[in-house]
Amino acid sequence: MAFGKKNNPVTPEEVADLGFKHEVQAAKDKNSSVYDHFHSQENAKAVADAKKRKKRYAIILAALLGTLIVLYIVSMLRTQWGDLTISVGKVYDGKTIMLCENADFEDGVKVNLNGGVIKDVTNITKDWIPAGVDDEKDGQHNGENYLAYTFYLKNTGEKDLEYNTTFNITGATKSADEAVRFQIYRNGEDQVFAKGQYDDRSKPEEDATAFVDDKTVYTAQATPLKAGEVDKYTVVIWIEGNDPQCVDDIRGGTVRSHMVFDVVPDVK
Repeated sequence: MAFGKKNNPVTPEEVADLGFKHEVQAAKDKNSSVYDHFHSQENAKAVADAKKRKKRYAIILAALLGTLIVLYIVSMLRTQWGDLTISVGKVYDGKTIMLCENADFEDGVKVNLNGGVIKDVTNITKDWIPAGVDDEKDGQHNGENYLAYTFYLKNTGEKDLEYNTTFNITGATKSADEAVRFQIYRNGEDQVFAKGQYDDRSKPEEDATAFVDDKTVYTAQATPLKAGEVDKYTVVIWIEGNDPQCVDDIRGGTVRSHMVFDVVPDVK
């Protein structure tokens, strides 16, 4: 007596076919897993390569930026080391002074002027500078191997006043200040200044008045200036070839200078 449907016997061929299908499916599953793993590795490698590229670009950009900054600083220093600047310092209520490059102050009043730069100069002597250089023109009027700058100082306040003047060397390289000359004109009257003799600073050079000290070229105290009045200044700078310290060692050297005017306060 049968208690259910009788199963058909499985042939060896069916068993073999079933095994083959199982192997094929396993191979597919394995290949899919390998592909996914390889794909993940490829993605990770692409991300890592992108990060490396970004890092490399950042380094290159930083290097270029650093180079530009260095070039800018060098350019700025080269300019600053070689120029003449003029400034108004202290002023007080009712007592003010201003600067301009022309006598009638048509260009407007200023508290700072830049006398400019002269580069690649060689030594000359005072006799080579034209007589009346202070009357040539306003502003910068450099000649061959010397700097010349003419400007005006005006009492723009309502009261008469007095002012102090200080002319300093604010920087020098290769000891070029040992042989430099500063000729300062005020209203047509001039005076030439140089460092004292190298072996004895208290002794002036034959052609000049000695600096006040190593950095202070010239000072003038309590110069009177009436309300609305104008003083004319011209500064001429050169390397004096007759100076004993005008030697090859200063070749390529530079000098920077600054002239400041301060109003003298009322005495209380």
